[in-house]
Amino acid sequence: MRVGVFETKGPVDGPHPRKEPRLTQPLTVEGISDVFRDCVDFKKRELCVGDDPARRLTLCYLEGVVRNERVSDYILRPIAQNGELARVGEEKMFALMRDGALYNLTATERTTTDQAATDLIAGFCLIFFPGRREVLSFFVGTEEKRSVGQPENEPSVKGARDSFVETVRTNTAMVRRRLRAPELRIAEHVVGRQTLTPVDVLWLEGIADPVVVERVQERIAKMDIDGIQTTGNLEEYIIDRLDTPFPLVASTQRPDWFCGGLLEGRVGVLCEGQPMGWLLPGTFGQFFQTNQDKTSNWMLATAVRALRWVCMFITLLLPALYVAVVTFQPEVIPVKLAMSIAAAKREVPFSTVFEVLIMLVSFEVLQEAGLRLPGPIGQTVSILGGLVVGSAAVEARIVSPAVLITVAMAGIAGYTMPNQDFDGALRLWRFGLTILASIWGLFGLVLGGAALIYHLAGLESFGQPYLSGGDRVARGPLPLEKWRERVRLPLNRRNQR
Repeated sequence: MRVGVFETKGPVDGPHPRKEPRLTQPLTVEGISDVFRDCVDFKKRELCVGDDPARRLTLCYLEGVVRNERVSDYILRPIAQNGELARVGEEKMFALMRDGALYNLTATERTTTDQAATDLIAGFCLIFFPGRREVLSFFVGTEEKRSVGQPENEPSVKGARDSFVETVRTNTAMVRRRLRAPELRIAEHVVGRQTLTPVDVLWLEGIADPVVVERVQERIAKMDIDGIQTTGNLEEYIIDRLDTPFPLVASTQRPDWFCGGLLEGRVGVLCEGQPMGWLLPGTFGQFFQTNQDKTSNWMLATAVRALRWVCMFITLLLPALYVAVVTFQPEVIPVKLAMSIAAAKREVPFSTVFEVLIMLVSFEVLQEAGLRLPGPIGQTVSILGGLVVGSAAVEARIVSPAVLITVAMAGIAGYTMPNQDFDGALRLWRFGLTILASIWGLFGLVLGGAALIYHLAGLESFGQPYLSGGDRVARGPLPLEKWRERVRLPLNRRNQR
């Protein structure tokens, strides 16, 4: 059959292929060479044991994945210099190498080609013995990774300044340094038929709800995809519903915030290649909190949390409220303000709803352009775009000053949300509420608000209602916060004496 200009053989929309074992080649040097045929980085080398040229082993590895110094010092040098290996039989030599004759912490016996090929890709080297069906695998990987830096998306004023990186084992080590309790459990799943990506599930035994832990692991284990390359590849497969823009899991770049979630009884997820962690279940109030709240005075932290809630209502309702009162209920506006708005709109040829929508779209375009361009250029585009879209639009009588102020206040209020995914959901609903307000006025706004509450009330995250009242606006003094929130069903609610 033909698809476009390409000719294919067989069906193109059949089931996802499943084959066990994945590799059918025998576990020999020739079999592994066939698995990595046409791979310039695949290397193999014959080794003499001791000073006996008749006794030879074969070493296989992937260049660039292993560290050459480790191969030389931990594998080649002991084999060449250990005279006892040359004097014993092959069975004894295999046992000595497996049990410690080579300088390596991880000496694993492999019996299948799938295991051996996976080890090579992960930074192991393989030693083949003539006539044996088993091979020995030793880790000699480079462990090259990005150094731990500061979180770019979640800046810290008084808290810790380290951030997750793309290496999952480095991330688990950062969690271990903060949570040194032996009760910290880390279970690993390998996801992706092509990427074989490690995904770790973390929880504190005795605190986290075992039902939530089981649900998280079941959903990750059921993921049957080619690979995980982005955060969406993981999030959209484990959340309860896909028909909502609101995030049902919280993501963070900060290990301290991640560990705080584990202490609350949540379940954490870390993924290889993703410089962030996820906390489950996610609740509505959780997205108004930051780790900075616990580093500030409790009265200041409460005031800031309350401000975020006020800003949420401003960014969500202000444009729709402006359209509703100006178009349908101008009598609720003070007389002087109404006269000022009317005088400004006299020279504007467009309707109020068109003004608001065009400004909302313009600010979304500017924000998207600023995010996609390099830093200095993005800042320049944002500044020039704001000047052009704002001042020039008002001077050209395309929009009125009141609309510009309304939309700007709504946009700035949205930036106070700690979670950008949550802010994106509010921006999307803001458009819907504005359109409803342009059709039915305040009644449309109330109708849209009721629909939003109904939608949020129907959401769940791993069995927990999205609007559960555990995440309070007020934060009391930390010495008095003696109990974990009941709604997360922790096994042990007390967190201090």
